[in-house]
Amino acid sequence: MKLEKQSSNKSFDGWHHQVGHRSEVLDCDMRFAIYLPPGAAKDAPVPVLYWLSGLTCTDENFMQKAGAQRLAAELGVAMVAPDTSPRGDGVADDDSYDLGKGAGFYVNATEAPWRDHYRMYDYVVEELPALVEANFPVTDKRSIAGHSMGGHGALMIALRNPGRYVSVSAFSPICHPVSCPWGQKAFGAYLGSDESRWREYDASLLMQDAEALVPALVDQGNADDFLDTQLEPEALESAANARDYPLELRRHDGYDHSYYFIATFVGDHLNFHARHLKSG
Repeated sequence: MKLEKQSSNKSFDGWHHQVGHRSEVLDCDMRFAIYLPPGAAKDAPVPVLYWLSGLTCTDENFMQKAGAQRLAAELGVAMVAPDTSPRGDGVADDDSYDLGKGAGFYVNATEAPWRDHYRMYDYVVEELPALVEANFPVTDKRSIAGHSMGGHGALMIALRNPGRYVSVSAFSPICHPVSCPWGQKAFGAYLGSDESRWREYDASLLMQDAEALVPALVDQGNADDFLDTQLEPEALESAANARDYPLELRRHDGYDHSYYFIATFVGDHLNFHARHLKSG
């Protein structure tokens, strides 16, 4: 599949690229960002951290706001950030910010009109890594992380695919989407009224039944405006305790839902993933 580099910027002696391509899974044109640390080469490939962003975001938010490139360069870890949904004139959308473009929720939609394009689960798990590994100097050793809706996506994807990821982390994730307004709205639209389908995309429910254990780190700000109504970290913590799952869930006084929070603790997450990406 042909890739088109749309922009390139040198950063901490590595390179940040925005890359366009035609997605067969989503049936539309897509763009992702990749940061390659210095020294990444065909004869010296590096492991990859995939980052999934939250509602209304694109590939740009994390790469421009998190300040992660300096440490990624030192650690020798590539970072890949896809968009949050399919895009284009022929792609279904909604007037609200939490459904449609910018709000794919990393599921495979089964309901009209969404099912024609909204297959973000398959895109993130299968198509995107195959493209990255075929075209850039990276290995198939992967970790995954995300924020908010992307935190939901990262946790859910790692729990469903423990053989594909060595670690997972999240900032302010939607931990129990089957019981919160954001999740109920998206899952009802994308997956239909059969709530048994929703369970397949709920991190707290998946963690209860997890057979393989992927080390997990979650950070949550106690001043987050969405904490009481949308995020439910206590559900994830309860599931981890019941399953004896290797989850470290940290709460931070004064921090909100913004990239100021992410930038403060992103170094901890990069170091966490690097330990697992470079072990064994």
